[in-house]
Amino acid sequence: MEPKGISQEGGNTSLRDALANLGRKLTQGRNSREQGTETRELERLRDSYLSLMQGCLTGIIYEDKPLKALGTEVYDRSVREVGRDWPSMAHTMIGVKRLANLRTLAESVIRNRIPGDLIETGVWRGGACILMRAILNAHGVTDRRVWVADSFQGVPPPDSKNYPADEDSTYHTFEELSVSFEMVRRNFERYGLLDDQVVFLKGWFKDTLASAPIDRLALLRLDGDLYESTIIALNTLYDKLSPGGYVIVDDYHVVSGCRNAIGDFLASRKISSGLSEIDGVGVFWQKTPLS
Repeated sequence: MEPKGISQEGGNTSLRDALANLGRKLTQGRNSREQGTETRELERLRDSYLSLMQGCLTGIIYEDKPLKALGTEVYDRSVREVGRDWPSMAHTMIGVKRLANLRTLAESVIRNRIPGDLIETGVWRGGACILMRAILNAHGVTDRRVWVADSFQGVPPPDSKNYPADEDSTYHTFEELSVSFEMVRRNFERYGLLDDQVVFLKGWFKDTLASAPIDRLALLRLDGDLYESTIIALNTLYDKLSPGGYVIVDDYHVVSGCRNAIGDFLASRKISSGLSEIDGVGVFWQKTPLS
């Protein structure tokens, strides 16, 4: 059974329409009292829409049981909070706290007008990217894109000759981590969020990221599970990240290869920005803003 997402004919569309109508009203001539009331209502509806999206994407609203791959098929809210299971139906496995962090940072770059697009490298069923597109939608942002970068055939076998830190990785053996392009695309459609602001980069990162027509990024989310995938994404994309933008690292505390790649990259660039904790698994840092 596949997850159904939010029906375009249900509450999702109603909330989106309400957000759009209020946004239009706020651009029209209104007195300050009316504008204040409508701004608060817009914020309430925006939060309702995005909170509903988060609940659906993580599977907590229907207590989606996990896949057996990690040893149990019993739903545990505390485990789902920190993304330590692989959901059977939900569209993201990053958990409640890391998805909330993504929303916080994405809304921060919008409100602070940090220029650039948003990207995730390693998307599984697409849930984190779907939330990023929903955030742009909720804020009426039409001049940014969400880049969805993945092989759409799972994690590559370790290239231990060039990346010895990945030598013992077995992620490539898990069929559960291989999600087709067609399925991810369909997941965007289920939420009514597939449009020209969503750009797919299909293929191994070594073949796609360097040549991707990305001008600037405001947010870079890394979820590649390997040293190779992490270091390639940083080497090819970090210089496109605007000052004040964010790097989020999903697997920092649970995949040693990923953690080593972050350490090597920060040392090579002499980046002294401290890493901020999210949930005991993921971390993030902000690229030094221009003074």
